[in-house]
Amino acid sequence: MKGAVVLVPFPYTDFSATKLRPAVVLLDHDPDIVVAFISSKIPDSPAPAGIVLTRSMPEFLKTGLKTDSVIRLDKITTIIKTMVAGTIGELPQEIRSEVNRKMAELYRI
Repeated sequence: MKGAVVLVPFPYTDFSATKLRPAVVLLDHDPDIVVAFISSKIPDSPAPAGIVLTRSMPEFLKTGLKTDSVIRLDKITTIIKTMVAGTIGELPQEIRSEVNRKMAELYRI
């Protein structure tokens, strides 16, 4: 499941509510998974924790996303697998490698 693009109820930063949104699975550790939020709102200057995915990328269709998006590696959460509403795609290997590199850089792992 690692690298899968899934739909999950993701909490707002203030935990006031959740919204069903795409996320990428960073870690699969039964019965839980760790996911990073994916947003279609791409800032003009994406943060260092962001990985931009565009429809012009050769393997974009594999992600299952409908529009240009950004993976927010600064917005992660742990959820139980049963909360996954569905799998819509997966990250291409090139993007998975970038996620791993950036996670190590950001969190000094």
